Amino acid sequence: MVESQNELLDDGVYLFVKQDCPTCRLVEPVVRQLQSRSPALTIFVQDDMTFFAGVEGVRDDRSLEQSYHSNIEFVPTLIEISGGQEVRRVIGWDRQDWQSLFQDPDLGADLPVGQPACGSLSVAPGAEDYLRGRFGPNPLKSRSFALSRFDDPVEQAYDRGWTDGLPVVPPTAERISRMLAGTNRDPQEVIGNIPPNLAECTVEKVAINAVLAGCLPQYMPVVLAALETALEPNFTLHGLLCTTCFSSPIIIVNGPIAGEIGMNWGINALGQGNRANATIGRALQLIVRNVGGGKPGEIDRATLGNPGKYTFCFAEDETDPTWKPLSEARGFAPGSNTVTLFPGDGVHGFGDSRSRTPEELTRSYAMGLLGCLHPKLCEATYAVLIISPEHYAIYRQAGWDRDKITSELYKATVRPGRDLIRGAQGVGEGIDPARADEDVAKFYEEGLLIVRAGGPAGLFSGILTGWTAGRHRDESKPITREIKL
Repeated sequence: MVESQNELLDDGVYLFVKQDCPTCRLVEPVVRQLQSRSPALTIFVQDDMTFFAGVEGVRDDRSLEQSYHSNIEFVPTLIEISGGQEVRRVIGWDRQDWQSLFQDPDLGADLPVGQPACGSLSVAPGAEDYLRGRFGPNPLKSRSFALSRFDDPVEQAYDRGWTDGLPVVPPTAERISRMLAGTNRDPQEVIGNIPPNLAECTVEKVAINAVLAGCLPQYMPVVLAALETALEPNFTLHGLLCTTCFSSPIIIVNGPIAGEIGMNWGINALGQGNRANATIGRALQLIVRNVGGGKPGEIDRATLGNPGKYTFCFAEDETDPTWKPLSEARGFAPGSNTVTLFPGDGVHGFGDSRSRTPEELTRSYAMGLLGCLHPKLCEATYAVLIISPEHYAIYRQAGWDRDKITSELYKATVRPGRDLIRGAQGVGEGIDPARADEDVAKFYEEGLLIVRAGGPAGLFSGILTGWTAGRHRDESKPITREIKL
């Protein structure tokens, strides 16, 4: 015997049908015959309620709630419940099985011996997610809002302050349920407290904002990992949110998952056009806004901000076997799926189409990197250098790997302190005058991250300047975490 799929069904015999099924129409005379002598058979109709008109025991299942709970995959399906348990299930028309169940050796004698069933509406494309969202075992705990028939869901999202200024996808129960299917984690698992309000955020609330952002369910592990990384104390999400500076979280994804979910690391990797890149970053920002209460003009006090505060997420190009990915450089095993969160500004474009040796290109890169935050400020911020394939080819042909490039860039960005102190070169900004006799590095030893990305043509690279809180070294550091699948 099999446990009943639905505790709502009492002992008895139940038939699930739809009018748009030849086999269901075939058995209609048999069912009418059965009901004429015994009303014990309950009939659930999935589509047209004129089907079986006048027959006692017909129930409306156009919502498919009963079909979902009873795990109906085909119609017609007969289910016998006894003692609260399912003791028999007959699918389609099988004369011998129907005769056995109803203990009638003449039942359906004028019908064919057998005829196969049709697919239930409850397993039609898209139905499973919809029904799970409405009737599934994990009811949503978040507060819901009922809209009138004349309300526009997108405009309601604007009115309620759920958007970042762009339209959002209405978070219906079925969409949230579908999003939750992208992770094995309990919907009510608490991920952490989101600043500035330190509001508790569950996996379910992450899913809601992922829906709003336009994510696909397969993005959920990356979104969850990005949020957990952002909540690391040394990332200082609260400070990053309320700073007057430009900065916001930048998400860099490494590992096979980037290809599996279709992320962009090539042409226009930092721009528009890729759903995964755009919506993963946006989901994180919406969580901070909608769960944590971080809204521009309130706790978000950015003087100018930057477009990355909508979304900034991309993957590293790991297609060149000579290149050590960022994840490995930060201590993770080859092939690991990771997210690195970098507290940074927008993209500073770097172009050099003349340098042809690694030494020339390194000195050229150094000139661009020295401008991060301010040319005279040192050990005040982190930075990311995004090397394009054509620029990396110059290093690769000379046999320079990541470690060599990194060490040479550090050397190339060391300058005499006398040129950097406050007032030097007629500029008030600068480092402490007490360091005038030092050789001063632009970055801390671990302050420069290098990533490979971009299209195959064009001698252009990119520089991302970190938030100025980095001057305290352990505040708002880049953080890398493994993605839990």
